[in-house]
Amino acid sequence: MTSPAFGNPADALARARELRALIERWNHEYYVLDAPTVPDAEYDRAFRELQALEAEHPDAIAADSPTQRVGAAPAAAFGAVRHAIPMLSLNNAFDDDEVLAFDRRARELLGDLLTGDEPLEYCAELKYDGLALSLRYEQGRLVSAATRGDGATGEDVTANVRTIRAIPLRLQGQAPALLEVRGEALLFRADFERLNARQRAAGEREFVNPRNAAAGSLRQLDPAVTAARPLRFLAYGVGELDGGREPDTHSALLEWLLALGLPVGSQHRVLRGAQALLSFYREIQAQRQALPYEIDGVVYKVNRIAWHETLGFVARAPRFALAHKFPAEEAVTDLLDIEIQVGRTGVLTPVARLRPVFVGGTTVSNATLHNEDEIRRKGLLIGDAVVVRRAGDVIPEVLRPVLERRPAQGSGEFASRLRVFEMPRSCPVCGSAVVREEGEAAWRCVGGLYCSAQRKQALLHFAQRRAMDIEGLGERLVDQLVEGGLVRTPADLYRLDAATLAGLERMGEKSAARLIAAIERSRQTTLERFLVALGIRHVGEEVARQLAAEYHDLDPLIAEDWAARQAAKTEVQKENARRRSRAQELLPVPLEGVGPEITDSLQRFFAEPHNRQVIAELREAGVRWDAPRAAQGALLAGASFVLTGTLPTLSREQAAQRIRSHGGSVSASVSRRTTWVLAGEAAGSKLDKARELGVPVIDEPEFLRMIGEEPE
Repeated sequence: MTSPAFGNPADALARARELRALIERWNHEYYVLDAPTVPDAEYDRAFRELQALEAEHPDAIAADSPTQRVGAAPAAAFGAVRHAIPMLSLNNAFDDDEVLAFDRRARELLGDLLTGDEPLEYCAELKYDGLALSLRYEQGRLVSAATRGDGATGEDVTANVRTIRAIPLRLQGQAPALLEVRGEALLFRADFERLNARQRAAGEREFVNPRNAAAGSLRQLDPAVTAARPLRFLAYGVGELDGGREPDTHSALLEWLLALGLPVGSQHRVLRGAQALLSFYREIQAQRQALPYEIDGVVYKVNRIAWHETLGFVARAPRFALAHKFPAEEAVTDLLDIEIQVGRTGVLTPVARLRPVFVGGTTVSNATLHNEDEIRRKGLLIGDAVVVRRAGDVIPEVLRPVLERRPAQGSGEFASRLRVFEMPRSCPVCGSAVVREEGEAAWRCVGGLYCSAQRKQALLHFAQRRAMDIEGLGERLVDQLVEGGLVRTPADLYRLDAATLAGLERMGEKSAARLIAAIERSRQTTLERFLVALGIRHVGEEVARQLAAEYHDLDPLIAEDWAARQAAKTEVQKENARRRSRAQELLPVPLEGVGPEITDSLQRFFAEPHNRQVIAELREAGVRWDAPRAAQGALLAGASFVLTGTLPTLSREQAAQRIRSHGGSVSASVSRRTTWVLAGEAAGSKLDKARELGVPVIDEPEFLRMIGEEPE
């Protein structure tokens, strides 16, 4: 789809901000909370509009835009695992023309690599409806497993994955030194029905569908719970590979994974040309209900793997693959009411309360309506019969009213049963006024930290692992602290004492002591974490990391004239455009990727006296941070490492963490820009590449001495 044309750049930026906020919220609900509130069709619509808008207005692109990454951040309950090669998602197609366009673009990009009009060869597979997993094998042994997370960093679920019998703990045959297998964890239909039968017999809540059951089973804190769930796994690709030769084609790669003892779906097929892809799609669609597991489409991949690099990537997705999704399922029910939810940032979101209806394999009773404009655009009235769609077999969407069931507007029945929705002019939680900023579709409560809905979420955000990391400060406890009037701002957390906490429900002396200890530990943090904790709009981990590296402390950030900084950056970009046309060396761009919507947000946040007061109170409470290592002359500042083989005492993740903590970076492949290759036992092709390029190779003891540690 295309975005609306915006003649005014400010309108484009405003629309981009709105779309990014929506998509990030939906990502969080879907990937982190396992509680999606919008259908795939609505998500895809917004994502495509944002892509089109950013393509038309490059200045609208932000470093933390969802088009620049995949999904959302991992849950705080699990350790983080950084993927050596990002786990990207696929672009979606919903009709034949998009598949034909995909094939045409691939042929054009491959150009002379194809002979005449010969059809391009693809490997077609099923798009499984489960949870994406990465399995890491070293010397043929399973050493770790992670979810996709946000594409760059996932959740460590190794203990749970080891309980899945479908996943081999040791590979068969001649396994490479390092193999990262990617696939889908899922529940088969029959296993799902048996699981729900057990839930009913035990008087426990049933699962709504196999996908949510699989995701919930895999993300249990207790591996024994996962072990009791009949999870399966189907492999569909590889990530990092070292010490072995990747097959020439994707279809051969699937057979290779099967030979190594990994489960692979049996429905993949080698096809030639776009028409063959469409025939495969229709064939699988007809078989869909008879399959032993749920799918929501099919996937096409250019079969020859060597051509994948030639085709490359666009933003968050590869050009050599496409997901062709099945159409949504629909049902009719009644729109009983429209209620308002208030989010952490004060956004008022209308929620449709529906007469429960079974659609797409689950019972639907509510759905988000996004904003007031969306309700008006769809012409919805409270009391209408409405069409509900479960796009992508995941979550519900109110599509449209059934006008044939709406009585004549002048009738008494219409007057008594139907009514127009009106956005409240005061916050339903705290009674504060609500405003709608120019260029935005959302209404926001102006109550800030005085609004208990925002206060609770702001405190949870402040305490999360990637912010101040206050372990034990969960939702129930925050509810008690806020509702009891004990905490109004984050600074109040540092005034709590163990005796007060011990008097709260379900706390006790030991729990209170542990929480006080966690709060005490959080007083010493980093500038990056503190910036994330403040909850500044558009400032996530990556932007916080850039700001911390650039400014080194908070006071320069507060004092910065962000409008002037953005203007200076724009001048550098214009000068670079002139230099590029003359093939001259480009100037460094300050805060590259931090766009005007981020600097505007920073300006507004630090200009607000209340925000500065909270920061001052936090500092008075003893919250402090050291300057980033890069500002102190980090030992490995600017150095790029590649890891290969098995190290004597360090895991790869431990070595990578040490490199990053000393200012260096870790890459997945060797190039002339690589500073060092850290090699261990059974190092493979990366070691050969380093020698070929003359890149220095070091071992673990030499690396440890380099960073000031004594080898064992």
